[in-house]
Amino acid sequence: MKTIERVLHDVGSELKSLRGCPPSRLPKSLVPPPPAGPPQLAVVMFDGGRMMTRQPERGPGVHEQAWRETKNASLESMTHQRHAEDPRPELPLCFQEPEHVAELVGTAALPVPGPVKTTLDRASADDDHPQRLVRTCLSSLDNSKEFGLQMSREAKRRCLDQASQKAFIGDGLPANWTIWKKHFRDFVPILDFMHAVEYVYAAAIVIHAENPLVAWASYRQWAQLCWSGHVREVIPELLTWLDDHDLRPGQTLDEQHPHKAVHDAHRYLSNNASRMNYAVYRTQGLPVTSAPMESLVKQINLRVKGTEMFWNDGLKGGEAILQIRSAALSDDGRLKTYLTHRPGCPYVR
Repeated sequence: MKTIERVLHDVGSELKSLRGCPPSRLPKSLVPPPPAGPPQLAVVMFDGGRMMTRQPERGPGVHEQAWRETKNASLESMTHQRHAEDPRPELPLCFQEPEHVAELVGTAALPVPGPVKTTLDRASADDDHPQRLVRTCLSSLDNSKEFGLQMSREAKRRCLDQASQKAFIGDGLPANWTIWKKHFRDFVPILDFMHAVEYVYAAAIVIHAENPLVAWASYRQWAQLCWSGHVREVIPELLTWLDDHDLRPGQTLDEQHPHKAVHDAHRYLSNNASRMNYAVYRTQGLPVTSAPMESLVKQINLRVKGTEMFWNDGLKGGEAILQIRSAALSDDGRLKTYLTHRPGCPYVR
């Protein structure tokens, strides 16, 4: 076990140092070659995760345990197809199923009927939705500033910055859009639609707390408006309700305030309205959700997050396993390439 731990620390540290190099200075034998040319569609997605860390060199046991935020990115080349008009103007059935929406939001499902599930909805989605060709992954405990540099270097190494169509997808956290503004300004900024669903659903439940049927109808109406790119029709309705309850935008509310969900939904939609033109994005052949990114975070968490699982805070622990895990999840075989050509001697550490 100690040998495995040592190799993990060594390889993870080496991968970390390589990611800190500009593409022009990377040893060509240690990384997969760049693509022959830029893809038609490049998509960069960003999301955070968490892992439990401890302070090293404190003796036996776990010392100063704490949750640390991980930064994760998926950089994908995808198929691309433009459309003369919005290929999917109607809200997908998955966002009209009470059980599925409740699972997304993390709450109990409303006792209302939903549509009958069909295979047609999924088949049509596969026809018009961009499909992944190659994915490479990044993950780190670094701050957003340093991680943004890593994302930029990786995008340039893969020629994603030269693609004819480019999209940057994230949730509403300001740090995401700081990275976009600094490193991916020429990528179309898109707010993940699923996060918008969470906010309008929570607001509808609060506004119509005594009538689940009306709450569900309001959610579906607002979700459809957002899906169609008409979020600015939803914002005034939320603002009117806040005014009627003596609440104002920008006001600080306690976490337990009964109307906080409506206040948060108004803030979230207002701040991100310029990144919610979903009908236009679909017409341009761009994705509108970060579902692949959510899946990637879960795949990373399978290795680093679990009951009674702690990682040393720093390069010799948490950071090392994130480097190895993200390299293993990349489609270009970068971990195998690195281990095959890694400098060293089989008889010496």
